[in-house]
Amino acid sequence: MAEAAVEFSDLTLAGDDRVVPFQVEGLDVRGRAVQLGPMLNAILGRHDYPAPVARLLAEAVVLTALIGTSLKFEGRFTVQTKGDGPVDLLVADFTSPESMRAYARFDEDALAASVKAGKISPPDLLGEGVLAFTIDQGHGMQPYQGIVPLDGSSLEEIAGVYFRQSEQIPTKVRLGVAELFDRDEDGKPRHNWRAGGVLAQFLPQAPERMRQPDLHGGDGDERDGDFALTEDDAWSEARMLVETVDTDELTDPQVAIERLLFRLFHERGVRIYEPQEVADRCSCSREKIKGVLEGFTAEEIEASQEDGAISVTCEFCSTTYRYDPSEFEAA
Repeated sequence: MAEAAVEFSDLTLAGDDRVVPFQVEGLDVRGRAVQLGPMLNAILGRHDYPAPVARLLAEAVVLTALIGTSLKFEGRFTVQTKGDGPVDLLVADFTSPESMRAYARFDEDALAASVKAGKISPPDLLGEGVLAFTIDQGHGMQPYQGIVPLDGSSLEEIAGVYFRQSEQIPTKVRLGVAELFDRDEDGKPRHNWRAGGVLAQFLPQAPERMRQPDLHGGDGDERDGDFALTEDDAWSEARMLVETVDTDELTDPQVAIERLLFRLFHERGVRIYEPQEVADRCSCSREKIKGVLEGFTAEEIEASQEDGAISVTCEFCSTTYRYDPSEFEAA
């Protein structure tokens, strides 16, 4: 690991919106952990999503931050779901070194019906579809995309399946989202979103120790053999420790993420590394959108006009850009 380790006793706590890499040498585990506060609150607040949608998108943002900050090159990492549920699209992406953005698309009527029926779990809201992880290194490089099905599991479970299938790395992910209600300096009610997550991976020096039983292929799969593989004891311990983390611990502003990691792994000697910031920062700009519009035909430019102008609103940050049609007369 390239980051320089620091002793816990000498640690300056990272605080919100900073991903903390860690290593547990006694268990051959490496990972990343984070608590998101102001950055997440800004992303969710500008769209005023219904609470079930906001919770889903918050989980996607945490997952994207945990994985995206591990990139060792300049590029973009995107998590995207497409399903047939009330929330048919989630998109969150991280652009190195620190920029995060995200948005969700949902059907208001279908969501209201789902909420009324008490069906607000991630599988209920996402439905059947796919979860895609995309790595784009830019500079003419071919993007890499890994796709796993939305199969009725949570986002953290599906992420574990992705790493197991695509990277062959035993991985455990915990995600948590919470709403906090308090009062501001003037005594007025205030609402904030918080979220947190831990991603732990088993990376022993001997690759054969990483082997896990094959995933069952479903009805009709009668294979034996690999299903009987015994999980490595070190990974079993690490996985069970991460599973004990609950949402309150991940989102409590009074429990720093470093202290949570120490609680989990102190008996095995956890090392903490320099944190990496994640910031609410969209990549849209007037120039970029103008470049897209310049590719429109004259008929498309005319059809895009309203009240004598062309207005384009970024789905991520809700910024609206206005253009005079005369800017595209040569198109």
